[in-house]
Amino acid sequence: MAQLVIVRHGQSQWNLENRFTGDVDVPLTPMGREEARNAGKKLQGIIFKISFTSLLVRAQETLQIILEEINQLSIPVIKDGALNERNYGALQGLNKAEMATKYGKEQIAVWRRSYDIAPPGGESLKDTAARVIPFYQLHIEPLIKNENILVVAHGNSLRALMMYLEGISADGIANINIPTGLPRVYTFDEQLKLQKVSYL
Repeated sequence: MAQLVIVRHGQSQWNLENRFTGDVDVPLTPMGREEARNAGKKLQGIIFKISFTSLLVRAQETLQIILEEINQLSIPVIKDGALNERNYGALQGLNKAEMATKYGKEQIAVWRRSYDIAPPGGESLKDTAARVIPFYQLHIEPLIKNENILVVAHGNSLRALMMYLEGISADGIANINIPTGLPRVYTFDEQLKLQKVSYL
């Protein structure tokens, strides 16, 4: 049995400020670092072969803290923009509540949660999946057969990956939110058939 563990980065400064963060490079808050430490504590006992993260500092810092907690700082870390958060276009950096007042809650919900409708100048979840899933298939999936793999990324890049791994529909993914700093574990058999999914 091999395990793939995915973790959404800890709380960022713009999460705290209720802003659309997207692919803007925003650091973790003290709470975000604590969430990362707690994730590491939950992952103690799992030996990882390799880890993957995005090019954004909030994910990289979360991964670094986790690796410190599990005393596995020597494993390879692969950083790639394919795992970056989706680009929110014109909404990036703006307050979510203020934008809901400006555009209406329904329109904001469509931009945030629909599969194939992008915010102005940004990416839809479908666009995000178009880079996340090929990267996973090419670089991560082949390694899972015999090894435990750790991926630390973002809410939407990981939601796209969840759709692929769990066969979630475009409608179904709209209702799924990935908590910050909470490891989700996929257990596979030797034929890469998914056996179990759970949060730690």
